[in-house]
Amino acid sequence: MLTPTSTLRVGTRGSALAVAQADLTVAALRRAYPALLPELCKMTTSGDKKLDLSLIRQTPSGAKGLFTKELEEALLRGEIDVAVHSCKDMPWTMPEELVIAAFLERANTGDVLISKTVPDFASLPQGATIATSSVRRARQLQWARPDLRIEEIRGNVQTRLRKLTGMPDLEGIILAQAGLERLGFSPTSGQLTCEAGTFRTSLLKMLPAIGQGAIALQTRRADAPFFEPLNHPATWRAVTAERELMRLLNGDCTLPVGVATHEEGDTLHLETILFGAENEPPRHAAVSGSSAAPLAVAAAACEALAAR
Repeated sequence: MLTPTSTLRVGTRGSALAVAQADLTVAALRRAYPALLPELCKMTTSGDKKLDLSLIRQTPSGAKGLFTKELEEALLRGEIDVAVHSCKDMPWTMPEELVIAAFLERANTGDVLISKTVPDFASLPQGATIATSSVRRARQLQWARPDLRIEEIRGNVQTRLRKLTGMPDLEGIILAQAGLERLGFSPTSGQLTCEAGTFRTSLLKMLPAIGQGAIALQTRRADAPFFEPLNHPATWRAVTAERELMRLLNGDCTLPVGVATHEEGDTLHLETILFGAENEPPRHAAVSGSSAAPLAVAAAACEALAAR
């Protein structure tokens, strides 16, 4: 059983972004339990190994649990005490013995265009090539600009920036605002400078992924109460609604759905866009309900999508 003075093993992927998120978790743990001794346990997941696996095109093996499975298995074996996940990478199903115990306060949920030459999305030349690993982003980009060529790109943030420099035909890539900011970049400044070069940046008008910007802490069911002091209630309500919508749609992190939630007083607002077959208009819904009933808000959104 975890105690405020015990050693606590924090499982994380080994990328710079994943470690930055784990460091935020360790800082939150130390604020809640000053005598606690957290230690990072870096692991490699299937998603880190299978860089040839497409996340945009359907494949027989799929991408379910690609970035979470090994961490979950380590939890079940008792090798770590908590797994730190980018919530948007988590499928809605998980082993019965495990739960999401807390969400840290959500960061910005926007998507960022990182371009070699142009200042914003509207300035992209006709037929420009843009790279992403997200089917959600790809479908929204192509719906807004059918002329764009979408290529798939895999790897961590630094790898993708190097690929942007090294691929002459590639005009830009799309990355999450939260991830860039957690790595110390300022994507809203209009410029991003790193080892790979200097690029133009701009925020995109598209609905984010389910759970985007949220850090999820997954643990064994019996240990969940230990992490309650780290939970951010507003983030919990919003992401609970989004993940319930994923469950109702029987989807996972490769589902072409965008969702944006926000609270106003006691009201939770949820806007969503769902893509079906290629060249088919997307379905859109916007609903509101009590912030105390996020599951009901998700159900209303699912019903609204079905009605369209």
